[in-house]
Amino acid sequence: MARDHHIYYCIKLLVVCALLTAARGTADRTKTLDFDVKPGGVVHTFSAKMKKYECTFTYASQGGTNEQWQMSVGLSDDNKLFSCSVWRPQGKSYLFFTQFKAEIKGAKIEFATAFSQTAVGGQRDVPLKEEEYIVSESTVTHRDGKFRSELSKLTVIGRTRHDEL
Repeated sequence: MARDHHIYYCIKLLVVCALLTAARGTADRTKTLDFDVKPGGVVHTFSAKMKKYECTFTYASQGGTNEQWQMSVGLSDDNKLFSCSVWRPQGKSYLFFTQFKAEIKGAKIEFATAFSQTAVGGQRDVPLKEEEYIVSESTVTHRDGKFRSELSKLTVIGRTRHDEL
């Protein structure tokens, strides 16, 4: 049963990605911003807006030096889906995250997933275990005592709350 649920969400994610990729051609539908993830154990926040929707990534990390990360926000052609992705494009993160939270405003989370990376057989995304993070209507947050401090990518897709005419 859990496997069927996972397959359903994978298929749904592929459909949403196709919708967002189709919208990628228009600058008013997606944007990607660079930001530095800074170690030192201090809580930092980075946000991006797309029209009236917003994604905020809050974190604290330890070890190493600053790493360049990116945040992409996007809106589907019909304005019904808002997406937010946060990731390290250069590959594996060498920082240890003591906490993380992604919050979206103006949409209700329909799907969220988080990844770490492994060097086994080359670098590839490895989904975090569901027990490592909590998904609510508007946030994805690490779970104290379960999160293993490894994060390389976080994706959130929400259904917008727009008024029908």
